[in-house]
Amino acid sequence: MNEYFNSFLEENTCASFACLDPQGLPYCFTCFYAVDLKGGLLYFKSSHDSNHAGFLLTNQVVAGTILPDKLNKLQVKGIQFEGTVLSFDDELAKSAGIQYYKTNPMAVAMAGEVWTVKLNRIKYTDSTLGFGKKIIWERPVN
Repeated sequence: MNEYFNSFLEENTCASFACLDPQGLPYCFTCFYAVDLKGGLLYFKSSHDSNHAGFLLTNQVVAGTILPDKLNKLQVKGIQFEGTVLSFDDELAKSAGIQYYKTNPMAVAMAGEVWTVKLNRIKYTDSTLGFGKKIIWERPVN
């Protein structure tokens, strides 16, 4: 992906996600995450009976944001992302639990499944690199 935002993704812990409900209306949820930088994957854990889980089973498209765990209003940093939720039996999702629990070991005690988002686009904003500096990464089309 990109050296500038790789450390940002690894240092922070919480992402806000947006998906679509059956009527096509936006629905937001927030989860702790883990990241696989090499694969461009984001993992989160959620209960299978949550509203968003049902929505994601029928429409796998997601978008979201990640802000620093500790906000500094003088140093604007953050990520906007777009991706696709993979099915649990997808080859890229097979190690999701292992990856997620390395970052969030206490989550083992909580019910739910670890979901995998294949990141397709990231826009990283970091004002410490210059006012309004944005770095965009897009997954190469195979």
